[in-house]
Amino acid sequence: MKFVNVGFNNVINSDRVVAVIASDSSPAKRLIQEARDSGRAIDCTCGRKTRCIVIMDSDHIILSAIQNETISARLEGSEDDDGGSEGISNE
Repeated sequence: MKFVNVGFNNVINSDRVVAVIASDSSPAKRLIQEARDSGRAIDCTCGRKTRCIVIMDSDHIILSAIQNETISARLEGSEDDDGGSEGISNE
C-alpha cells in the first residue's frame, strides 16, 4: 500500500485512485457540486483554490490545491519527496 501526499499533509491510498482531473471545466465543477451535496467530497485544499480532483474507487472525490500534473507524478513515483512547497505559491 502506497500513500500519496495531496497537499497540507493529507495523504491518500494510491491503490484506490481511479482518475486525476483538472477542476476548471464545467463537468468537473458539476462533479464537485454533486459530491458535496451527497457528502462524497473530501476537501483537502485548506481554503485555497481547488486545482485538482482525485476520483477514488469508493465514489468519493478528493479536492486538492496541487496541480494534477504534480499529483500524477507522485502517483507514478517519479517525483522526489523533498518536502518543498508542494507547487503552491503564496500569491
